[in-house]
Amino acid sequence: MTGVWRVRQETRREIEGFLSIGPVQVAELDLDAEEAEEAKRAGGAEEAKGAELRPGPGSPPVTSGAVFVLVRRAGRPIGTVLGRVPEGADPTEVLAGLARKLPGGEPPEPLPRPPSTSVVVATRERADQLARALDSLLAQDHPDFEIVVVDNAPVTGETRELVERKYGERVRYVCEPVPGLAIAHNRGLAAVRGEVIAFTDDDVVADPRWLTELTAPFATDPRLGCATGLILPARLRTPAQVLLESHGGFAKGFTPRTYDPTEPPADEPLFPFTAGRFGSGANMAFRTSALRAAGGFDPATGAGTPARGGDDLYGFVRVLAQGQRLRYTPHALVWHHHRETWRDLETQAYGYGAGLTAYLTAILVNRPALLPAFLVRLPGGLAHARGLTAVRATAVPATTGGGGGDGGDVTDGTGPAMGVPGGHDSRTHPWPRRLSRLQRRGMLYGPVGYLRARRALRTVGLEVR
Repeated sequence: MTGVWRVRQETRREIEGFLSIGPVQVAELDLDAEEAEEAKRAGGAEEAKGAELRPGPGSPPVTSGAVFVLVRRAGRPIGTVLGRVPEGADPTEVLAGLARKLPGGEPPEPLPRPPSTSVVVATRERADQLARALDSLLAQDHPDFEIVVVDNAPVTGETRELVERKYGERVRYVCEPVPGLAIAHNRGLAAVRGEVIAFTDDDVVADPRWLTELTAPFATDPRLGCATGLILPARLRTPAQVLLESHGGFAKGFTPRTYDPTEPPADEPLFPFTAGRFGSGANMAFRTSALRAAGGFDPATGAGTPARGGDDLYGFVRVLAQGQRLRYTPHALVWHHHRETWRDLETQAYGYGAGLTAYLTAILVNRPALLPAFLVRLPGGLAHARGLTAVRATAVPATTGGGGGDGGDVTDGTGPAMGVPGGHDSRTHPWPRRLSRLQRRGMLYGPVGYLRARRALRTVGLEVR
């Protein structure tokens, strides 16, 4: 009983600390390359010239306080900074001064015309969020695309009514009665017409150039089977949203990278089994023929099944196992609405752990030839899992910037950093023991959940491949 009491007290203290986390504004700052150089040379207040500060999607205008800023140069994302605007100061001037410290990067090359693309959005009883996502998708600058909404195991007719009433022929509606995100995505895969199929969620707002940036690389690389992009927080209003982003969020940095199974990356000894490094399901695209050849997603994975997740990771590895390349591009941006409460974080922590080991189980069950490679990497994988779920009771100051994949400080340019949010995928900031325990429990449950999901699918006549 003493141990149980101690755990409860510890969790109570963690929740109290969690509730003390304050909100952070979200904004974006666009620096034009030529004007930025002139402003930098001029110095002082002139540094703000050529910079346009805008609030993040659905956010009010920026005022004093902490601000998480996406920095663009000539329209393309180059990094993030986390700044504090003093009372009475000009937010653009303060944040532009921090933003100009980021590496400029190479000038962007002209993009080829992207191939025809189908965008699939799986949803379930979230019509309000879906409408926001669809509005952003219909504003894409891609020259040739369609949108398919897959209504997964609907309870009401709200989603169908929304699509037919508000979007008419601009959006296609498909119903999938069997619950499960992978099942819904497979239904979308069967229905699409595009050469490339892109997936996103109903809780995102897509940048106007998202689809073009994500799919254009397929036009020039015949071996490209998959592409992923950048995911940033649309809001950091609640402690849960700030804490999740402090733990790395969904972003994978600002450095483009191509993963080739014929040339395994030297800095990724667990490749390709650490598929979470490649991206996330809210921002991914596949060459349609390659995904179909891989059999689509394993229907026993994903949200809405006992496996809890892992469907996107499974898709990445299956395409790589066919010899196809995967490319991550930070220029393909969506803004994600993180969950808002402590209970949401508990659910996510458990689900992420379960989804990770469920997807690994799915890979080994469906591709037993990968077992020798998996066993060789198993010791390193266990160490990686321990690091992924480690408790971090004290914050490690982040470094200013983000051009190489890091996040930024909370600073006004004159004082020390305040610690949250942290570097993208760096996981160097406080993470409660309660959430770490839940992640590890989820990892233990994942294989069981996957096998339960397979059994459940047999009752509805679905084939697991």
